[in-house]
Amino acid sequence: MTPAQEALVDRLRSLLADEPVLREVSMFGGRSFVVNEKLAVSALKSGGLLVRVGADQHTELLTRPGAQQATMGADREMGPGWIEVDAAAIDSDEGLAVWLDVAMEHNRAAG
Repeated sequence: MTPAQEALVDRLRSLLADEPVLREVSMFGGRSFVVNEKLAVSALKSGGLLVRVGADQHTELLTRPGAQQATMGADREMGPGWIEVDAAAIDSDEGLAVWLDVAMEHNRAAG
């Protein structure tokens, strides 16, 4: 793991510590957090965050600072519901918590 990724993983572990069903899995080139058997977020090598969101919120969430359409590999876009957030946008605890709240809202609604 890169130092930026490792720091983000530690922050995510702390914020997700109270979730009853939590697993960490290596995928998407990062360290993913699976809550209730559904991927919620992934800490990327860049220190950025891959966030699983509701497809109906996708377009609105892309207007937020640091948010962009997630890609996989050589600029292959992931579908609606996958957003990558730049490391600078989640540098503060508040910035990270906002995106984690969005991911967890979707995670719980996805049943």
